[in-house]
Amino acid sequence: MAKELPKVYDPSEVESRIYAEWESHGCFRGKADPEKKPFTIVMPPPNVTGQLHMGHAMDATMQDILTRFKRMQGYAALWVPGTDHAGIATQIKVEEELRVKEGLSRYDLGREKFLERVWDWKERFGNRIVEQQKKLGSSCDWERSRFTMDEGCSKAVREVFVSLYEKGLIYKGSRIINWCPNCVTALSDAEVEYQDKPGHLWHMRYPLTDGSGYLVVATTRPETMMGDTGVAVNPNDERYKHLVGKTVTLPIMNREIPIVADDYVDMEFGTGCVKMTPAHDPNDFEVGLRHNLEVIRVLDDHGVVNSEGGIFEGLDRYECRKQVVAKLEEMGLMEKIEDYSHNVGTCYRCHNDVEPIISAQWFVKMEPLAKEAMRVVKDGEVKFVPERFSKTYLNWMENVHDWCISRQLWWGHQIPVWYCADCGKMTCVREDPDCCQHCGSKNITRDPDVLDTWFSSALWPFSTLGWPDKTEDLDYFYPTDVLVTGYDIIFFWVARMIFSACEHTKKPPFHTVFIHGLVRDAQGRKMSKSLGNGIDPLEMIDQYGCDALRFNLITGNSPGNDMRFYTERCEAMRNFANKIWNASRFLLMNLTIDECRLPEKLELEDKWILSKLNSVIRDVTANMESYELGVAAQKIYDFIWDSYCDWYIELTKARLNGDNEERKQQAQQVLCYVLTETLKLLHPFMPFITEEIWQALPHEGDYLMLQNWPEYHAEFDFAEDEAAMEKIMDAIKAIRARRSEMNVPPSKKAELTVVTEDSAVFTLGVPFLERLASASGVEITSEAPASVDGLVSVVTAAAKLYIPLAELVDLDAERARIAKEIEKAEKYLAGIEKKLSNEKFVSKAPEAVVQRERENMEKTSALIAQLKESAAALG
Repeated sequence: MAKELPKVYDPSEVESRIYAEWESHGCFRGKADPEKKPFTIVMPPPNVTGQLHMGHAMDATMQDILTRFKRMQGYAALWVPGTDHAGIATQIKVEEELRVKEGLSRYDLGREKFLERVWDWKERFGNRIVEQQKKLGSSCDWERSRFTMDEGCSKAVREVFVSLYEKGLIYKGSRIINWCPNCVTALSDAEVEYQDKPGHLWHMRYPLTDGSGYLVVATTRPETMMGDTGVAVNPNDERYKHLVGKTVTLPIMNREIPIVADDYVDMEFGTGCVKMTPAHDPNDFEVGLRHNLEVIRVLDDHGVVNSEGGIFEGLDRYECRKQVVAKLEEMGLMEKIEDYSHNVGTCYRCHNDVEPIISAQWFVKMEPLAKEAMRVVKDGEVKFVPERFSKTYLNWMENVHDWCISRQLWWGHQIPVWYCADCGKMTCVREDPDCCQHCGSKNITRDPDVLDTWFSSALWPFSTLGWPDKTEDLDYFYPTDVLVTGYDIIFFWVARMIFSACEHTKKPPFHTVFIHGLVRDAQGRKMSKSLGNGIDPLEMIDQYGCDALRFNLITGNSPGNDMRFYTERCEAMRNFANKIWNASRFLLMNLTIDECRLPEKLELEDKWILSKLNSVIRDVTANMESYELGVAAQKIYDFIWDSYCDWYIELTKARLNGDNEERKQQAQQVLCYVLTETLKLLHPFMPFITEEIWQALPHEGDYLMLQNWPEYHAEFDFAEDEAAMEKIMDAIKAIRARRSEMNVPPSKKAELTVVTEDSAVFTLGVPFLERLASASGVEITSEAPASVDGLVSVVTAAAKLYIPLAELVDLDAERARIAKEIEKAEKYLAGIEKKLSNEKFVSKAPEAVVQRERENMEKTSALIAQLKESAAALG
C-alpha cells in the first residue's frame, strides 16, 4: 500500500538517510557477473589535499549519471573511486604545517620521519574529499577505494618503471628541463603554463676577439649571459658568413667563445646573431650538441647565481638581470633596449616563472610509445566526445617530447634505482636489492628523487583492478568503458593513460573519453581563489539540495564546452523538485490501488500521455547513449513539468473526482505507471527525490536505483490518439490565451462554437473544453457562423473557435475601462513628447536616458493603438 509523503520535501533529511541505506545494502557494489555485460568507470582521483569544488561536482555528477544509467540497463556497473597522493601539493601542505606549528623543516626531521608525518596527515585529512563526494550522491563502490600510493598501485608503478627501463624506454640523461625555483623541482612540459608577459629585448655588444668590431646579440635573458659559450648565426646570412669560425670575447667574464653557423637561427629576429647558453635554453642546448659547445650552468636550484656567475654570485635571478644590464651600460656595451612581449613559462602549481636548466633527470622515451597511442585514436578504438578533442590529442602526441618523470621531492614513489659506489653502475629491480647486481658490492644508495605524480595516475585504469597480477576484476572489468574528464588534463593524464595501457596491457584503457568544460562564474570567469568567485558546491547542497545542484550542472551543459554557473538556476531546479514532490503527493492522496500496472482500457488522454512517455523514453535513451546528458535532462524536465504535471494530472481530475470507481482506478493506474517510469528516467540525474517518491508508491523490489531502465514499446506508440489529443489541447491553450488577454477570469463561462473538419476528435474533447477552457456549452460544426459580429474568434491548426463577446465581458464596463486606459496612456505620451521636444533635455541628458524615453514613446504609442483596436472590436 502506498504511504503518504510529508507536505514539504526536506533534502537534508532525505539525502543523508537514503545514501546510508544504499550504502549499507550494497547497492553500489560492482560484482563480476558472467550473465551481465560489465560497465566500468574509474574516477579521476582527486588530490588528497583537495576540497570539493564545482569542477569535482560536475565531474562526479556526470560519472554518477552514466553509472546509474548503465546499472539500471542491466550492466554489472563498477565505478572505482580513489585519491591521488598529489606529490608536490601534499608535501607543501605538510611542510607548511611543520614550519608554522613547530618551526621545523623537513630536513630537520629527515626523510623517514618526514614521510611518517605525511602519512599521518593523509590519514587525518585524506578522506575529507571522499565524504564530500558522498554528499553528491556518488554511487561508487567505496569498498574498492584506491590510493595511488597503496600497496597494489605501488607494485604497478614499480613494475612499469622496471619494465620500461629494461626495454630502454626509461633513461637518465642531462637535458634541459623545466625547473621551478620556487617548488625546487623539475616539471614536465604539460605542467608548464604559458602566459604572455611584457618584457624587454636587450641588444648587447659582444666584441670580436681580433679587435675588428663587435656583434650585437638580442636576448630576453641577460641574467644567463655568464653561461654563454657561443654566438650562432644563420649559414645563409651574408652579413656574418665571413665571421663564422672566429671568436668574440664574452663581456664581464672575459671568456673567448666561438661564432658558429646553424640553421636554427632566424635571420629576421633581432640582429640575426643569437647568444648560445646551452645550460639554460632547450634550443641552445641542441645547437650546442651539434657544435660541441661547453655547457655552463650559472643558476642553482633556487634561481640564485652560482660560482660560475663571477661577480654576480649569490644574486637572485631578477636582481642579477638588473646588475648585468647596469654593468653592460657602464661598459658601453648595451646597444639598445626594446619593449618586448613574449610567452613566459610558469609553474602550474605556484605560477612562478619556470627556469629552463640543464639537469640530470629521468625520462620516458616517448616516440616509440606514442605510435600505438596515436593509432588507437586514429582507428577509432578510442573515441573522444566531442570528436574535435581527438585532434587536440593527436597534435600533442605527434609533437611530444620525452617525458621528464623525476621530481626532487620526498613524498611519492621513490625511483627504484640504486647506484653502486664501487663499480659506478645502476641497479633497477622489482624488489629492493641488498647489493649491486653487477659487482655484488653492498655499497649502494638509492636515487633520492620520486616519480612525477602523473606516472602513477597514468596506470589508474588497470592498476586499480589488480594489474600486474592476473585478477578476476582485471579480466572482467578491463578495459574500462568511459573516462569522464575536463579538457584541461588531456595532456597531463588522458594521453599518458592511453600510451601506458597500450604498452603494458596491449589494450586501450577505455573506448570513450567524455570531455566536459570548466564551470565558470555567472560572468564567464574561471572560478579562482584570487578572484574570490568560487562557489562551494556543499553550500549549494545545504541551501537547495543535492538534486537541484546536480540538475543545474547538467541541464546547462553540453560536451566539451564551458558552462556558466547561476545560483538562480539552483533555485529553479529546487522548484522543479518541489513540482515533482507536489504532483506525487497529489497522486498519493488520490491513490487507492496497491499495485502499479496499466489498465486494460485506456482513454484518449491515457493514450496521449503513454505515447508521449514512450517517445521520451526512446529519445532520452538515445541521448544518454550519445553522451548528450544535458539534452536528455531537458527532455525529462519538459515531460514532467508540461505533459505530466500541467496537463495529464488536470486531464484526469474529472475521473479521479467522479463516482465511477472503474474509471477512477484506471486513471490512478495510468498516473502511477507514468510517474513510476518517469522517476526511473529522472533517477540518474536526481537520485534522492526520485528514490524517496518511488519508495512511497506501490512497487516491487527494494530500491529504485536497482530497477530496470524503461524501454520503448511499439504498442504504446499511439500516434493518432496523440495527435487527436494535441488538437484538443491546442484549442484549450488558444482559448485560455485569448481570455487572459481580455482579463476574463476562468470562473466566467461562455458558449463555445468549434468549426472543424475533425468533428469526431472535438466531440471526444467536449468534457475537456468545458472544464479546462471554461465553456458553458460546446457546439461542433463544419460551418462558420453566418455573422461573426459580437463574436471573439481564435484559430488553431485544426479548428476555428468562436465565443460570444457579451458572455465574456460586460461591454459597457469594458468600454469604460479601455477609455480610461487610453486617457492615462495619452497623458503619459504627451509628457514624453514634451520632454523630447525640449532641446536642452535632448542635448544635456545622458544618451542612455534620452534613448530610454524614445523607447517609452514607441511602447506607449503601440499600447494606445492596441487599446483603440480593442475598443473598436467591442462595437
